[in-house]
Amino acid sequence: MNSQARLQALSAFLKSQRAKISPESVGLPAGTRRRTPGLRREEVAQLAGVSTTWYTWLEQGRDIQVSSSVLDCIANALQLSADERKYLFSLAYESSANTYTYKQEAAQISPSLQKIIKELRCCPAIISDRMCNIVGWNSAAAQVFMDFEQIPPEERNMIRLLFTRREFKRLAVNWDQFASGFLAMFRSYYGQYVEDKWYGSFLDEMKRDHPGFTRMWEQSQVSYAPEVNLEFRHAKAGKMVFELTSLHAYGSDDLRCSIYTPAPDTNTEAKMRQLMEEKA
Repeated sequence: MNSQARLQALSAFLKSQRAKISPESVGLPAGTRRRTPGLRREEVAQLAGVSTTWYTWLEQGRDIQVSSSVLDCIANALQLSADERKYLFSLAYESSANTYTYKQEAAQISPSLQKIIKELRCCPAIISDRMCNIVGWNSAAAQVFMDFEQIPPEERNMIRLLFTRREFKRLAVNWDQFASGFLAMFRSYYGQYVEDKWYGSFLDEMKRDHPGFTRMWEQSQVSYAPEVNLEFRHAKAGKMVFELTSLHAYGSDDLRCSIYTPAPDTNTEAKMRQLMEEKA
């Protein structure tokens, strides 16, 4: 098992969360000799009610025993959200259930799930696996994003496409928000499957080939099902506003269905109907 990768991810997460919290927000003096943003290690330890030495070891990625009650205290001290708390626990505990190897064969989409997204004529829908590989989509998604059929299956990774295809950068008005939502989902998977060597290799590739990825990855949040509003500038339809909803399709392939619903009080649905009629 790749325990070292899990401990390194835990270390990086604790450091990043500590850096986000201002001393004033937790009732501590700001001081004048702070060399880095956020809280110091000893301050997190104080807030969590643990020794500075023990917390330092945890943040350094040492393989030490930690109880759920202590993790709760650390989560409270770092002001973690529910998803971030779940991510912390998944990294802190080694479990053979989270040890996987990359499967070369494509994930299987059930006929019922395929029918569901097909019926969503005005709602672009994309099905992805735990690595954010795109394994299914409907006609609406092909009209709004791109024709994924034209992309080789081995290249249909949503994270990679966001950083390599100009179509996405031209489409999303706020591309950073668009990409951050997918990175938040990807990080949630990373917490579950961090011991799978594929994730380390993929992250190394993205950091090496795309300089902007490193900054966004280090700043990314954790969200198992982000719900956000996204504004697109479609080449044919112009301004379109969607609400993103992510659904988990339970099964051995751990699939996720991302549905882009036309935002109410906009003409996005009418534009989607026109796009689909032109296609027909």
